[in-house]
Amino acid sequence: MMNDLLVVRSLELPHGYIAAGYVRNYVWDYLHGYQTRTPLNDIDLIYYNKDELDEEVEKKLEQQLRQATGNPLWSVKNQARMHIQNGDAPYLSIEDAISYWPETATAVAITLETDNRITYVCPHGLDDMFECRVRQSPLFKDEAYYQKRVRGKQWEAIWPKLTFIGL
Repeated sequence: MMNDLLVVRSLELPHGYIAAGYVRNYVWDYLHGYQTRTPLNDIDLIYYNKDELDEEVEKKLEQQLRQATGNPLWSVKNQARMHIQNGDAPYLSIEDAISYWPETATAVAITLETDNRITYVCPHGLDDMFECRVRQSPLFKDEAYYQKRVRGKQWEAIWPKLTFIGL
C-alpha cells in the first residue's frame, strides 16, 4: 500500500487519492483477520483538476502507473469531469465527488502527503467502513442500481461480518 501511495504522490496530481475498494477492502480484510488481501478488481486513483478535463490524460496516467508498479489494475478518473457521466451538477472537490458514490463505506480516499502523513477524505464518515456496514450513500439516488451493484458483488461471501442496511 505504501509503495502505491508513493507512486501516486510522485505524479503530483492535484488532489490525488487512492480510493474506493482499495481502501475499503483493506479495512474489511483487517477487521476479518485475513492475513492476505482480497484480490482487487481495480485500483481507483482519483484526482480533481477542473482545468484539464481530457480523458486521454487519465489513460496516460494509467499507463504510467502500470509501468511504475507492474500492476495492470489502475483506473484513473478526474472527478472534475465525472459529473457528466453521472448526470449530476458539477462536483466542486474530491470530497463532493465521492459523496455521490453508491455506498458510504466506499466513499473513502487516502493520500500520502509530502511529510509522509496519510490523510483521508470521507464525506460520510468512517463508521460504516469500520463497523462493516453497507448502506446507500444519501446523495446516490439510483436505488435500483445500488441494489444490483451490491448484490452482484457478493461481498457477504467474502466478508461475512458485513451488515447490509436497506437491502
